[in-house]
Amino acid sequence: MEALRTPDERFNGLPGYPFAPQYAEVAGMRMHYLDEGPRDAEVVLMLHGEPSWSYLYRKMIPVVTAAGLRAVAPDLFGFGRSDKPVDQDDYTYQFHVGAIAALIEKLDLRRVTLVGQDWGGLIGLRVAAEHPERFSRIVAANTFLPTGDNPPGEAFLRWQEFSQKAPQLHIGNIVKGGCRTDVPPEVVAAYDAPFPDDRYKAGARKFPLLVPTRPDDPASAANREAWDVLRAWTKPFLCAFSDEDPITRGADRAFQASVPGTQGQPHTTIKGGGHFLQEDRGEELAGVIVDFIQRTPER
Repeated sequence: MEALRTPDERFNGLPGYPFAPQYAEVAGMRMHYLDEGPRDAEVVLMLHGEPSWSYLYRKMIPVVTAAGLRAVAPDLFGFGRSDKPVDQDDYTYQFHVGAIAALIEKLDLRRVTLVGQDWGGLIGLRVAAEHPERFSRIVAANTFLPTGDNPPGEAFLRWQEFSQKAPQLHIGNIVKGGCRTDVPPEVVAAYDAPFPDDRYKAGARKFPLLVPTRPDDPASAANREAWDVLRAWTKPFLCAFSDEDPITRGADRAFQASVPGTQGQPHTTIKGGGHFLQEDRGEELAGVIVDFIQRTPER
């Protein structure tokens, strides 16, 4: 598998991102992750979506670690400081599920609270369903787990079409467009940092096509199996969606109607947040997560 590696100097001096890079070899490539806080503490595994990277969690990590928790935030292959396969055919849903599962095993992460937003949920929910013994809780934030049995919303179809037809993908501007607060130019530039040119954007181009939108999608069967596990999931499961995300609106209700672990939890609608609520309301979301963990101690 041919892959590119973004030069390290592109990540120098990014605003609000003082964290030391960590690397693991996964699937024959280098995966980057952040690992902050006590190594023996409960783990908050923060999975980003598309086309962002672990920079998205920079406001949340200090809140989580200040509560005595361990924050782990990897970059999916194709994003951030992780290696980036150049052939779009190398990007499959199963490939990314397997890569995150392999990282969790390599780091031997246990007592994990999953935080999944966008593709971070599509991937993380699959991993949690397939390896439930490693997970203590789940936080779903602006995400869903599609099987293709129901038609996607118009907002997602418009995004999918744009991602394929736009002559250039301006990654930072895409993130900015998914926020409700002002995103300053230096932060937009930080989201652009992993992508020196279009050769590095194969993942950003391909990911919208990997969302199952028909019943016979290659990932549909595995996602149905994950839903079977989630319908029997009694561990704490919290929905923390924002109020201004047209892409995932309503998915929180689907989780609450189907997952037993959602019952009795203080589900939260975060005001003033767009699709990338970590950027808009990161500290607030982190506080919700810390409170959730403290409310639901492991038995």
